[in-house]
Amino acid sequence: MPTPNAAGSASPTVGETLTKLAVDPKTGLNPADIQERLNKYGPNALAEKKKSSLSAFLAYFWGPIPWMIEAAALMAFIVGDWGDFTIIASLLLFNALLGFWEEHEASNALDALKGSLALKARALRGGKWEQVDARTLVPGDIIRLYLGDVVPADCKLIQGDYISIDQSALTGESLPVSKKSGEDAYSGSIVKQGEMIAVVTATGGNTFFGRTAKLVAGAGSVSHFQRAVMKIGNFLIILALVLVVILVASRLFDLRGHYDRAVLLRLAEIVLILLVASVPVAMPAVLSVTMALGARMLTRSKAIVSRLESIEELAGVDVLCSDKTGTLTQNKLTLGDAEPWSGTDAKTLILMASLASRAADNDPIDLAVIAGLKDPSVLKSYQQEKYVPFDPVDKRTEATIKDASEKVFRVTKGAPQVILGLAKLSGADLDKAQKAVNGFAARGYRTIAVAVAQGDGPWAFLGILPLLDPPRPDSKSTIARAREYGVQVKMVTGDNVAIARQISLELDMGANIQPATELFPGDVTKGQIPLDAAEKIDQADGFAQVFPEHKYAIVKILQENGHIVGMTGDGVNDAPALKQADVGIAVSGATEAARAAAALILTAPGLSVIIEGIAEARRIFERMTSYVLYRIAMTIAIMVFVVLASIYYHFFPLTAIMLIALALLDDVPIMTIAFDNANVPPQPVKWELDRVLVISSVLGLLGVIQSFGLLYLGDTVHHLDHPHLQTMMFLQLVAGGHLMLFVTRTRGAFFKPPYPNLKLFFAIVATQIAAVLMCSQGWLVPSLPWGIIGFVWAYNLAWMVVQDVVKLGLYGILDPGRSWKKSLFQPLRASVAGRAEAAR
Repeated sequence: MPTPNAAGSASPTVGETLTKLAVDPKTGLNPADIQERLNKYGPNALAEKKKSSLSAFLAYFWGPIPWMIEAAALMAFIVGDWGDFTIIASLLLFNALLGFWEEHEASNALDALKGSLALKARALRGGKWEQVDARTLVPGDIIRLYLGDVVPADCKLIQGDYISIDQSALTGESLPVSKKSGEDAYSGSIVKQGEMIAVVTATGGNTFFGRTAKLVAGAGSVSHFQRAVMKIGNFLIILALVLVVILVASRLFDLRGHYDRAVLLRLAEIVLILLVASVPVAMPAVLSVTMALGARMLTRSKAIVSRLESIEELAGVDVLCSDKTGTLTQNKLTLGDAEPWSGTDAKTLILMASLASRAADNDPIDLAVIAGLKDPSVLKSYQQEKYVPFDPVDKRTEATIKDASEKVFRVTKGAPQVILGLAKLSGADLDKAQKAVNGFAARGYRTIAVAVAQGDGPWAFLGILPLLDPPRPDSKSTIARAREYGVQVKMVTGDNVAIARQISLELDMGANIQPATELFPGDVTKGQIPLDAAEKIDQADGFAQVFPEHKYAIVKILQENGHIVGMTGDGVNDAPALKQADVGIAVSGATEAARAAAALILTAPGLSVIIEGIAEARRIFERMTSYVLYRIAMTIAIMVFVVLASIYYHFFPLTAIMLIALALLDDVPIMTIAFDNANVPPQPVKWELDRVLVISSVLGLLGVIQSFGLLYLGDTVHHLDHPHLQTMMFLQLVAGGHLMLFVTRTRGAFFKPPYPNLKLFFAIVATQIAAVLMCSQGWLVPSLPWGIIGFVWAYNLAWMVVQDVVKLGLYGILDPGRSWKKSLFQPLRASVAGRAEAAR
């Protein structure tokens, strides 16, 4: 009988659907069918509107900053200053090309990440099951849905007992829905329990989701770092506008009415160009490119960032809750000596456990159990009539078996406490079984229990199988490295306390393992969390007997205790904890549901991948911070100097062409900041707006003093006229500005590692050569003799040392506990203490 579909009308039966789609459920589609249907229906993806390259390029000529440059060009055109007009138009074109290139680089990096995150599906093609990109699915494809899968397309269930699907994102239903053969499953829903085979009925925009969803284009939420940077940008724009008002007022006062339209246009042109040269217009683009290219670098460490803004949180993680199996351990289980129960033997125990397994699932426990058979061919005498796979709730597998004599029985294997409960062991038998489990656990073994039932009869306990999953060779050194980075690693495992403690001790993680079942005796989903749990969780080295809902509560409490928390997970039920964590990490082999909820997705096993990801995120954070420091300092250095010098000396220290050239030469090295080398800060980093403003403001004011000092020397010692003074100050701001970039790019002394990346270094060298040639050869500016040029460079190099000393002092004052204070005052204290001791 037909079943109703989502629209309420009658849904075709399985047979009708297969006939309509012209597919054999035993072999699936062949390559020719797939290509033909791809051509007809298109890829299994929602249509994405992309801007053409031309429209993206033209967009850089529209907006507040381009309007300012265009207005300046128009004023130069009106007064007939063709030289300025040509240079200003060149600046406008260069900025557009630079912005377009940066957006192109970021787009390429993001496209690469999206490709790495592509949804996968298991499809039957040409009689073989294959893992394929979900984009290649077509109507008629036969697919298999497992626990934790995101349903890749609309489909009809055609084979299997049942499946439980969470489709709340599509229909608003709060509880998972159980479905059976003949019913429909919809793209985007999540498999919570069971497994079934289905045939794809609709893909892409023709799916239930595709017909109703509104595709929202955008980069997602803005991070704390980006919000702070935007605040700084607004602050600098306001500062620049205030200084410009002061500048215009002073110039008009000097002229005292002796001005015409050409003079006013020239003044407006210079003011506009000054704003363009000093306001940090490239800041958002530089930051987005730095993060996008940094995310691409993270992929080399086998860590894929699903949301760019999570890089900031990753750099600040101070507590990492790590899964044990496969992350801290090898996830290569080997079977130990079996502990058969009375009435059976080890051979039979392993055989029954193997019958409750399925090699096709590639489950490590199943493979280890089957590998324990001395003669695997014995399995051919049995037929698996029905199989219920493992799920995190029931914690066991179950199979219905028919032997060679047509006798039917059931076997199950799983967590000892679950199987012992099924077999209803009690008294001395229960004590003996629990003692065996604890004994194995004390030696680092996981255990599974096995039971058998004849027909629908009661379960009979068969015994216990120990499984050893040794630590990964690199885990101990990686945890030590994490401690050096100020990250505390806490183990999270579903195993019992004894196993967790044994592994924890082997890895030097500590012995304080808290059982989650005792930490949270109530229902954590209803907020039943004991008051003393917070302190225990903070002090714990790890957690055992953890259920998925416990993970969520652990993350929540650690966050309430002031920590930035990373949490690993791989299962569908881990998704809430991964979503709640500051950085949710889907480990290698995680379900699609876990990957969808995570901010970081690992493509290789082990903890070292995460720690390297944290290190790379901190490098990215350092690059962004160094740029912000430089940009604020340079804005203050240019704006304050130009305004004050104009008021005091009654002439502009820079011409319009010089301001344009300054902006052009400044943009070139900025493009390469995203590639710069950076240290890994020894402690978790966070955005500290006050400290950044203090350090950059002091460096900017030093730059103002530096420029005034050179202007004074050029006027009184070298006796330069105004045009040549302007050339000298142009060279000063180009050279001094880029030397300041060398100062701000590292927290340590500028001459110590990490040394600048070659791209950054040669970009700065190229701009300096260009500036020196302009000033020596008289290109667009009055020429300077080589002696004056050499004097300017020597002056700037000396000031570079002064700036670096001041920077180190500021970091020493603002960063508590830095060693320079101890090294500076320790000898004095020791000397005083020594004299006092001698006096006594």
